[in-house]
Amino acid sequence: MDMNMNDMIRPHEDDRVEEIALHLLRPNPYQPRTVFDEDALNELADSIKQAGVFQPIIVRKSQIKGYEIIVGERRFRASKLAGKKTIPAIVKKFTDEEMMQIAVLENLQREDLTPLEEAKSYHVLMERLHLTQQELADKLGKSRSYIANYLRLLQLPQVLQDAVNDEILSVGHARTLLALETSEEQLMMAKKIQEEQLSVRELETLVGKQKTSKKIKNKKKSLLYQEIERQLQDKFGTMVTVKGEEKGNLQIQFLSKDDLMHILDILDVHID
Repeated sequence: MDMNMNDMIRPHEDDRVEEIALHLLRPNPYQPRTVFDEDALNELADSIKQAGVFQPIIVRKSQIKGYEIIVGERRFRASKLAGKKTIPAIVKKFTDEEMMQIAVLENLQREDLTPLEEAKSYHVLMERLHLTQQELADKLGKSRSYIANYLRLLQLPQVLQDAVNDEILSVGHARTLLALETSEEQLMMAKKIQEEQLSVRELETLVGKQKTSKKIKNKKKSLLYQEIERQLQDKFGTMVTVKGEEKGNLQIQFLSKDDLMHILDILDVHID
């Protein structure tokens, strides 16, 4: 399927608009959005009370019961708040894969998607469409580093992901915390952010000092090995850690099976 979804969901002249009971509708199961602005929903509900729903939502028949919403969950939610019993809808035929792609891509075009919802959207597209970070970046017109930076947020402990979603922790703080090696270090530093109201710059300084102190304690890594890590991270698009110098191990993180396959391709390793 082409990543441009507009032709698929754009109403056509022969489309029939039906009034469908709200209780027969359920959200798209592939919907990445989990947070809906209550004030915005209430404003939309007030508008619907006064003038109704101008643009029909797009749905498909459920294999179980009723209909699944493809596009228009905000209108659906606002209509319920407005006390409506039905909503105008156009019924179209979509596969599960098309539903997933439309839900993700529609939300990626919105400006109010939370950072974690955006990261999960990228992850879902890579998993379902078997794309590498670079392939996804090319399709969406973004840089690979942009995609990689968002995907890295998914490496945070769930409690910190929730804090980012709830805007308790900024994305800048979260990305800085990712420089720490363990979840325990990240959680302890996150607590310090709240207690001392640290800015991102102050946090960067603190994390830098902590990492420097740890390196000294565990035998400081040479500039050569730091440069090796940097170049490998650029090459693979993920976190790479060299442990030890005379002997040790090389750790390459991956977020999905497709990420692993991408790394193996770069290494020219082929699995039959």
